[in-house]
Amino acid sequence: MADFYVRHEYWFAASQLILAMLGMGATLTAKDFRDVVLEPLAMSVGTAIQLVAVPLAAFIFLRLLGVHDGLAIGIALIAAIPGGTTSNIFTFFARGNGALSISITAVTTIACLVSTPLLLSLMISQYLPADFTMPKVQIMKEIALTLLLPLGIGMLFLKLYPSSAPSLSKWSIRGSLLGIIAIVVGSAMAGRLNMAAFGYNNMLLVALFTVFLSAVGFLTPKLARLSRPDSTAIEFEVIVRNINLGVLIKASIFPAAVVETAQLGNTVLFTLILYGALQLLISAVLIFIYRRSSRV
Repeated sequence: MADFYVRHEYWFAASQLILAMLGMGATLTAKDFRDVVLEPLAMSVGTAIQLVAVPLAAFIFLRLLGVHDGLAIGIALIAAIPGGTTSNIFTFFARGNGALSISITAVTTIACLVSTPLLLSLMISQYLPADFTMPKVQIMKEIALTLLLPLGIGMLFLKLYPSSAPSLSKWSIRGSLLGIIAIVVGSAMAGRLNMAAFGYNNMLLVALFTVFLSAVGFLTPKLARLSRPDSTAIEFEVIVRNINLGVLIKASIFPAAVVETAQLGNTVLFTLILYGALQLLISAVLIFIYRRSSRV
């Protein structure tokens, strides 16, 4: 079973990402992009924070704390990918601006076709082996095929079959969650999620980065003097990253079957999964706080 997962890791990652984006697309219409026009300040601030402030925060964190190797690649990858679809749900639960959250997620997902390979080239080249070449074209192709294409298909399905779209979205998201579980279980069985090998100091650094990024998400919208619902939407967009995409890019750049970069890839994978767990924990706390404060 472990050998089967290692041989097919890429397709596990691709399948769960395609299902997640198909599920997201089945909830979106062209009207969901209206905030680009109707709320230009909040939309501009949210997009700028995602594409500029988050990567800059990661760069500062890596330099200040001297993070290197696989952990640095993992953190840079987290910063280079867009916000995840779960941020839209968390924003709704926290009584933030759900429409703004959906718009920022959609726009930054499209933008990541160019921004993600560019940011990765700028941020992680120094941590890669000397003979390693960043596959920028390959990453762009994978983003187009596993993010944008299923997103578009989901939106088209919603337009053609509006009554069936909620079921498609629900089962696609559930299938994506099963894919994530399969990746975690398969990686664990293959001995690739070893806490001792990853190092408890590295675990602490990932936790510190999670808190640092959360602070960026909390403070930057406040500096722009946005409303509480808008600030909440942007905060969750910053904290909740598209870890599904991160796992796919990791599987593409550092395939588990390639022995020479397997250990480096294991560190990147552990960083992604640990951040994914921590972002859920922080989001749960924030939802509790914001829901209580809105009742006061």
